[in-house]
Amino acid sequence: MQADFLDAHKRHWNDAERLFQRQRWANADHLYGLAAECGLKRLMLAFGMPFDVIKDMPARKKDQKHADGIWVRFESYRCGHHQGASYVLPPVNPFDEWNVSQRYAHQSNFDQARTESHQAGAKLVGDLVKKAQREGLI
Repeated sequence: MQADFLDAHKRHWNDAERLFQRQRWANADHLYGLAAECGLKRLMLAFGMPFDVIKDMPARKKDQKHADGIWVRFESYRCGHHQGASYVLPPVNPFDEWNVSQRYAHQSNFDQARTESHQAGAKLVGDLVKKAQREGLI
């Protein structure tokens, strides 16, 4: 299958929101991280991130990160692009303690407060994605 970071961003966000409303903290939390990751990767493509079409993934190993690691990588592409000045994220990564392997964790490890912080981080990314769509960047 071909990577579609924009579609994946929207899908993960929508599903996370549905799960959040049902207080399904563990899966909502996980999907907020994936939504943020996919949204940032779509923006990074627009800002010049090399992409290996044969392997269907970012070409550089350091760009093959999840939400906890991609926030910093986004900044490196944003800073190097002429339109990047209006796509600034806060310097503190709300996904620093998020990890893709937490999908294996027991659901009792997740609560509303933790999930809300990741929801807020994913929303910041989503707002930038919407801005990029309005402005024709993506």
